[in-house]
Amino acid sequence: MKRTYLAIALAFLIGIIALTLVVNRAGHVLASRATPVFTEPIVFGAADALLLTCIDYRLTDDVTDYMLNHLHMKKKYDYEILAGASLGVNNTKYPNWGKTFWEHLDIAIALHGIHEVIIIDHRNCGAYKLFLGKDFPADPTPEQRKEETAVHKQQLDTLAKTIHDRYRSLEVETFLMNLDGSVEEIGHIPAGGDKR
Repeated sequence: MKRTYLAIALAFLIGIIALTLVVNRAGHVLASRATPVFTEPIVFGAADALLLTCIDYRLTDDVTDYMLNHLHMKKKYDYEILAGASLGVNNTKYPNWGKTFWEHLDIAIALHGIHEVIIIDHRNCGAYKLFLGKDFPADPTPEQRKEETAVHKQQLDTLAKTIHDRYRSLEVETFLMNLDGSVEEIGHIPAGGDKR
């Protein structure tokens, strides 16, 4: 008798597992078009800016502090993170990163009506070593610091100009964060204007 109940329970369990596998079968996922088409803004709430920063765990608290206490943007910005920040968008090794940035920018404009893009690169960034072969030390000499600033400025300016060319109505601000959390302004392009 116990064997019969055990056989019934086992058969029932196998049936449930088989049914689950059939019902939850993996199927094709249909992705949306690469470029969203927004005929009119669909604003859900409002944000002032889209922030792009690097993935580096050492500076996440400092970035948040800067956005809240220096730019006074508590709950006023969308957040996108790519290794290397500006370099992550500009790099050719992972071109989909740039594509992702532009798609998120389109969505931030459509959903939250942003009017500004803020890009914060940081010193001693590992992405610059991986993508460009530039290994800037945590404690650079004045010459190394000057070169590091110039390399970041080139990436930041390239992205800022491209954003401004595509979206003249957006203001673009670029910054370089030091490992102590202090920030240097690199560039600023006002909405509809020319770079300062």
